[in-house]
Amino acid sequence: MKNSYGLQKFVSRTSLHIAVVAICFLWTLPTVGVFISSFRDSTAMRTTGWWTALAHPFNFTQWTTQNYGEVMTSNGLGTAFLNTLVVTIPATVIPITVAAFAAYAFAWMNFPGRKFFFALVIGLMVVPLQVALIPMLRLYTTMGLNGTFLGVWLAHTGFGLPMATYLLYNYISQLPRDLLESAYLDGASHFTAFVRLVLPLSLPAIASFGIFQFLWVWNDLLISLVFLGTSSDVAVLTGRLSALVGSRGQDWHLLTAGAFVSMLVPLAVFFSLQRYFVRGLLAGSVKG
Repeated sequence: MKNSYGLQKFVSRTSLHIAVVAICFLWTLPTVGVFISSFRDSTAMRTTGWWTALAHPFNFTQWTTQNYGEVMTSNGLGTAFLNTLVVTIPATVIPITVAAFAAYAFAWMNFPGRKFFFALVIGLMVVPLQVALIPMLRLYTTMGLNGTFLGVWLAHTGFGLPMATYLLYNYISQLPRDLLESAYLDGASHFTAFVRLVLPLSLPAIASFGIFQFLWVWNDLLISLVFLGTSSDVAVLTGRLSALVGSRGQDWHLLTAGAFVSMLVPLAVFFSLQRYFVRGLLAGSVKG
């Protein structure tokens, strides 16, 4: 009986492992195909499938890095890469900073209308950003912010603040009350308690939202097109890749190389903050 149960458990675990491996294989297969295609020339791309390169993987004559060189120099992706960094870093840091202060205020400070303003922030989460694009564009045109990096920073900050405030509030509100009260009794101000206690303890939640905000801004096309435009001096990576698809859709060897250039930084950010990711997702989910 025991042997039968052990065999059944072994078969169940083996089937689960096989299913997980199969899902991972199917999920990553298109990415592998794009990666291999980015190192093939245009003739090979048009005449044979990417999997044919695996028949003779050590035949180095079929591989080339020219696609990456051409993408970074002649198609303006080098400048677009820098522009994307200029847009993404402030558009990630600013909303997280403001949201952390707001979340602390909603969680630990008493002021008139606290519940009303918090409900207002939560209500903004369900408003589609497309609704605000035209009014904001008119306002930006009046103020001279259209086509500037400051304008797109403010747009991403406004669209990201409600979610950031809500997530950080869930974490900060669950911090031990005794810890903060002891700090207040020792003479610490709200600012001191926030900087010395709340911020270090809230690092998992901050890092978790930072991943989401960074990936969202980095992969954004709509907001950058509306508030920055397609001018070569301010265009971001997604805009340049979209131009490659629209005007030179036949150059898949360049498109695949450009796609992997745009993936490098998000992957680095995700893996560097991965240890905080799960902890941040579970932040505030359990009370006690």
